Amino acid sequence: MSSIASLATLNTRVLTIMATRSQDQQLVADVASEHGIADSASISTSSSDTEPARKGCKVVPAFGWHPWFSYQLYDDSIPNPTFNPPNTEDPNKSTQQDAKIAHYKAVLSPTPQDQSFLSSLPTPTPLSTLLSSTRQYLTSFPLALVGEIGLDKGFRLPQQRLPDDDSSRDDSLTPGGREGRLLSPFRVQMQHQQAIMQAQLRLAGEMGRAVSVHGVQAHGVLYDTIAACWKGHEKRVLSRREKKRIAPGAEESSSSDDDSSSENDDGMPSTEKKKKVGGKPFPPRICLHSYSGSADMLKQWFHPAVPSSVFVSFSTAVNVSTDGGKTKLAAVVRAVPDDRILVESDLHVAGGEAEALLEDMYRLVCEIKGWQLEHGVATIGANFERFILG
Repeated sequence: MSSIASLATLNTRVLTIMATRSQDQQLVADVASEHGIADSASISTSSSDTEPARKGCKVVPAFGWHPWFSYQLYDDSIPNPTFNPPNTEDPNKSTQQDAKIAHYKAVLSPTPQDQSFLSSLPTPTPLSTLLSSTRQYLTSFPLALVGEIGLDKGFRLPQQRLPDDDSSRDDSLTPGGREGRLLSPFRVQMQHQQAIMQAQLRLAGEMGRAVSVHGVQAHGVLYDTIAACWKGHEKRVLSRREKKRIAPGAEESSSSDDDSSSENDDGMPSTEKKKKVGGKPFPPRICLHSYSGSADMLKQWFHPAVPSSVFVSFSTAVNVSTDGGKTKLAAVVRAVPDDRILVESDLHVAGGEAEALLEDMYRLVCEIKGWQLEHGVATIGANFERFILG
């Protein structure tokens, strides 16, 4: 939050800011109330050439629950939830504590035995409460996204905070993060992460909002989890024979791109788009943010039967932070269609550092794609507009 004042000095026109946990949902809403884009025209790239040169950045808010904090939720929609708090008006304190410990033993792996560590974790929140509050935020901000959500097989919970830590913590940081703590051996079970993510995917589909998806060491299961939401809604893919029967040469002109003027993100004719927005069990647009998977794994996301428009974003902070990432980046960038590529800072702060990292990635993507910088910036800007607005 300490960097919000820098928005007024930025050359960047629009940034997306994302909630991740309980402590920052309202903070994102507060920033969006003051600095949010007013309407779709504020983000449109078509108006950029006619506007006078100016400084100042607007934000697109996103509301969601990151997989790093998924253990703090329990699915209260299932018959046997992992957290069963006492129902009496005056619950026995130890019983409440026992219910909390039972939840964390159910969703963490390996099963924690340290009572001190378990007691230090927060009382879990019902998933229904998150969905209700997220729905309210999305209603209040009609252009808001759902995110950041996803799956992370590598994440480990930080160790409990020591009593002396509060006196030395950095007050400029939003509470709830790691803040330099050592990591515990405990991970969030994948099945639990999937349940939390799928509930948010369904909400995004219901409200017709795009989502930003985090995936680390789980690229295959991430695809399977999202694809399960659109099962039965896949686009029908015509065979070459069927295309020729419709019109000679149709197979050459046919494209897997569903953002053409004739169809919207759900494969519906554009004339019907205004009649039906949302109401599907899957989001209309998906961004694989700071994508770290292989080029080969992208093929499934761009299969013509996929009913969502899938975008792929890259950041300096993640994609070129290691030698391995640098080595494979070029092949991955080339595998992304020109009209589906995005860039990001993937930083928790706004300001000059974020702008510098954005510029670095713009230049790198343009170099890999063989684009002139001006063309690349315009292309990625148009992609961003379509990802946000559809």
